[in-house]
Amino acid sequence: MNSLDQLKQYTTVVADTGDFARMRQFQPQDATTNPSLILKAVQQSAYADLVKGVQQAHPQASATELMDHVLVAFGLEILQIVPGRVSTEVDARLSFDTSATIAKARHLIALYAKQGIDQERILIKLAATWEGIQAAKQLEAEGIHCNMTLLFSLIQAAACGQAKATLISPFVGRITDWHKTRLGTNWVDATHGGASDPGVNSVKRIYRYYKQFGIQTEVMGASFRNIGQIIELAGCDLLTISPELLSNLQDSAIPVVRQLHAEALNDLSATELNTKEAAFRLQLNNDAMATEKLAEGIRSFCADIEKLEQLLK
Repeated sequence: MNSLDQLKQYTTVVADTGDFARMRQFQPQDATTNPSLILKAVQQSAYADLVKGVQQAHPQASATELMDHVLVAFGLEILQIVPGRVSTEVDARLSFDTSATIAKARHLIALYAKQGIDQERILIKLAATWEGIQAAKQLEAEGIHCNMTLLFSLIQAAACGQAKATLISPFVGRITDWHKTRLGTNWVDATHGGASDPGVNSVKRIYRYYKQFGIQTEVMGASFRNIGQIIELAGCDLLTISPELLSNLQDSAIPVVRQLHAEALNDLSATELNTKEAAFRLQLNNDAMATEKLAEGIRSFCADIEKLEQLLK
């Protein structure tokens, strides 16, 4: 078997794209989208009719309202391709507003419901800020399932687990990027990559923490830079992977050995973290990498949302 087929024995593979054709090629269980991926997709001629159809169906809608309809239109198409779930992201500009995030999530679910889609097939993506996590707690209590994104630290993961979020998406590649930049010329792939990769180890630590404390939230590694990072996380609950890296895995014969085992954990030494607001904010603040990458990620998604709105106008 190729490396992708081997990986699928241990981990649920998710396509991280808004490109329908690429999605069909790799037959993933689920799919994830974000503002950047949708922005990239709507600029392709292949999706011009989809966007035009949304605009014609909602001629009086504002740019923000059109964006919601476009996100759902992409989600509807994706659900015809994957047998599982699609993740649809709430406007990143609401990342620090709990009540507005809840309202937007309910609105997106309602748009899907109008098209006959059961909410069990939808994951609402929220930034793992304190406000986003509190929104997830309320939404999960209502039966709306959440995918917590822009997650870079154990304290974020612990708080998401406490909120009973359905799924978290720790960002492997962006963590690695930060450490590579910090080390500069002192970064050596042979020493700092592979099993020593800081992004990979962050996900492994979160996975062990969840299993140690019986947290049911699923762990889905995200934001990969190479197939080595992916292979090191074989056995993680889910991995969301770009089409480029899915293609690399499909073309690869590198053996894939399960690295994460829920039933055979060697490190059960973690201390349960205090996830109350003050403690959460202090621990996140004290993690320079997580603080910087969370802020950077929100800024980037906000910029792409504004570009998307301009295109829709």
